[in-house]
Amino acid sequence: MLLLATGDTIAHSYDAVRPGVASGAELLSALPPGTVAADVVAEDVMAEPSWDMSPATMLELARRARSAILDRGFDGVVITHGTDTLEETAYLVDLLVGRAAEQGAIVLTGAVRSLDELSPDGPRNLASALAAAADDALLGAGAVVCVNDEIHAARWVTRVDAVSVAGFSSAPFPVLGLLTGGRVETLSAPPRRPPAFGGDPASDVALIKTYPGIEPVLLTAVVDAGAQGVVLEGTGLGNVPVGLFTAIAELTEWGIPVVVASRCRTGAVPLDEMRLGTGLAARVGAIGARGLAPSKARCALMVALGTGGIDAVRDWFGRL
Repeated sequence: MLLLATGDTIAHSYDAVRPGVASGAELLSALPPGTVAADVVAEDVMAEPSWDMSPATMLELARRARSAILDRGFDGVVITHGTDTLEETAYLVDLLVGRAAEQGAIVLTGAVRSLDELSPDGPRNLASALAAAADDALLGAGAVVCVNDEIHAARWVTRVDAVSVAGFSSAPFPVLGLLTGGRVETLSAPPRRPPAFGGDPASDVALIKTYPGIEPVLLTAVVDAGAQGVVLEGTGLGNVPVGLFTAIAELTEWGIPVVVASRCRTGAVPLDEMRLGTGLAARVGAIGARGLAPSKARCALMVALGTGGIDAVRDWFGRL
């Protein structure tokens, strides 16, 4: 098994005598003897803090996880990651692992408490993630997040509490499973696998939160700055202010895809199949996010842009 360690809170100590960041090998050595049944190779990955994680680093982690299974023969991968953007990296990895998901489990984990705090959650989360990655029950599930002995699908997981060790949730969907006695207890089926990807994902995709009175120039400004696609965080079932419709139509004509997600939980119904009066942005060319949260819709658009032009992006989202 391969451990890709990116530092962050799970590896940090702030003790005045011995402050620092533990390496992946040091994180493994700190676990009680016999905790890890599988042979684990630790590799440290230079990465920004989770709250400042770049798309390039996220894509690198996805590529390394896929290559570890397909090219290097590892039967599982665990990635330690900061919790701020853990769900985004997990979903991007899930979108890009392809057939590697059938051959090995890919598990991401992190911690809310640093190593030198009272009762740190990192060591247990790491031990549970390693056990999960070694369990055949997760073959075919794609990338998952393992925290607080819960296993969450990358597509569904959301951080809902910034300070609790139980701060991740898949609601309204169920957790995939629990770690019980070092084994995965499966509770539900994973979401269906995403469409195949082609080409290199785009790294420059803008995410704009809409609000009453938003100026349309914000959309064209991010494209002028280099954005290859735009995700709009709308309201309700996927509504955005009518004042943006002309800008959406213009960007669509220019070949710049505009995806509309919602700040609310929604179903996977395509935007253009909603009843009259809802999802009007589809009439001017917008693409629905198929129930994805805005931050994950951005990851999806990054991958979809690697498949081709705006028609290919629309088709890819239609199969998501």
